Amino acid sequence: MLLRSLLKQIRVLDILGGDPDTEILSVAYDSRKVRRGCLFIGKGFEFDPAYAADAASNGASAVVLEPGIDIELPKEVVLIRVPDTREALALLSAAFYDFPSRKLMLAGVTGTKGKTTTTSMIYSAAEHAGLKAGLIGTIENRIGSEVQYAERTTPESLDLQSLLDEMVRQQVGLAAMEVSSQGLQYHRVTGCDFNVGVFTNITRDHIGPGEHKDFDEYVKAKAKLFRMCKKGAVNADSEHAGTIIGQADCEQLVTFGIQNPAGIRAMNIEKLSGGTAFDVVTPWWEGRIRMDLIGSFNIYNALAAISACGLMGLPMEAVQKGLGHVRVKGRTEPVPTGRDFSILIDYAHNAISLESLLLTIREYARGRVICLFGCGGDRDPARRFEMGEVSGRLADFSIITSDNPRTEDPERILDHIETGIRRTQGGYIRITDRTSAIRYAILNARKDDIIILAGNDHESYQIFKDKTIHYDEREIAAKILAEPGMADERRIPAEPDMERQ
Repeated sequence: MLLRSLLKQIRVLDILGGDPDTEILSVAYDSRKVRRGCLFIGKGFEFDPAYAADAASNGASAVVLEPGIDIELPKEVVLIRVPDTREALALLSAAFYDFPSRKLMLAGVTGTKGKTTTTSMIYSAAEHAGLKAGLIGTIENRIGSEVQYAERTTPESLDLQSLLDEMVRQQVGLAAMEVSSQGLQYHRVTGCDFNVGVFTNITRDHIGPGEHKDFDEYVKAKAKLFRMCKKGAVNADSEHAGTIIGQADCEQLVTFGIQNPAGIRAMNIEKLSGGTAFDVVTPWWEGRIRMDLIGSFNIYNALAAISACGLMGLPMEAVQKGLGHVRVKGRTEPVPTGRDFSILIDYAHNAISLESLLLTIREYARGRVICLFGCGGDRDPARRFEMGEVSGRLADFSIITSDNPRTEDPERILDHIETGIRRTQGGYIRITDRTSAIRYAILNARKDDIIILAGNDHESYQIFKDKTIHYDEREIAAKILAEPGMADERRIPAEPDMERQ
């Protein structure tokens, strides 16, 4: 593709040197990946001009920079000045790959919570509708049955357009994508044509250095999706639904909910053993939904997915089957035990998500709720006090242990968690080694107990100061359950007893 054609997609302030009719063979934002004929875009808050010089040395035909970066390039290299290199990267990437999002149905899901589960539900429904489906998100990216590692919730714009292009080439008919607030704010999804945008909810999260300066900016970033999609679906029960709707510019906008008036509603909700059922009423069809997921938050996730599927024309039968078969890694994910107690793995890694999880589990629990969790190192210590207080207040027993200590002393992290638990009357034990903590929980579980392994979710590693190790809690739990003697009657320790104190 000629450079001149690509530049028609962006706002250009100036073009210096070189030949604007040069052919562009690739696009890159990492100078180490530049080869002959490449268009290099220099982005970032603290972009180093040396990267542009490296790109030119590696064979870049053109370099895109913002004003104010003083640099001399070889005369044959075209220098393009633009007001915003992040926006330019997104639009140039979309054009280079011939706008792949226009060649499939694309659903974008944004919100503080629920993005992973909702996109997984849409993906499952699309598969049951006979479509080859794509998934882009926190846990993994999928092209049909092919699974790829996901580095971040929403990929950088160039990587995203490359992934969408690969989906088109592999004949994906529908893709569901998690759209983070930073993905919206920093133009990672600029250049995407969304058939449907979905808003799940918003809470006071992701506020601070390196994220959003305040809550208003966070809400505005989420609302941006609804000026990029043809059709939208908004959670009517969210406190900030009105703000999102007020800023939307969609051809069609629907609402979903349980409490407030909405176009898509869940009714006659039934708690089942290990699952949930409800009647759904929509503008397109009505029917009974049965899924192996628990909690009101998953009903909202299901309504969000149902709204997206309905807006994209998927049939009721496919949605019913899709939600009935969906499994979400690290989201109240059951671990087979073969025993009379249960183990669930969940991503809950802050006080809000842990409280929501424990309140939900208590509604379904016939035995005790045992909460095993830790807190990551090099993070806000306040989160540790809060999580300790929540678990001490809502769990029948807490087991505090390591998560990803990173460069911090694991014992110091546990000290902080313990401070929070001591504000409550909750019983607990402190076991620094996570595998030993899981073994303790399994060894001392009773009939109908629910053991929650919180925090680590889909991750298959633990990060320490000097190393990162493979660590999959599914594998750890299975190995412990298979240990000699574990099938025998479990021991109940005299001290501390796993009861609320």
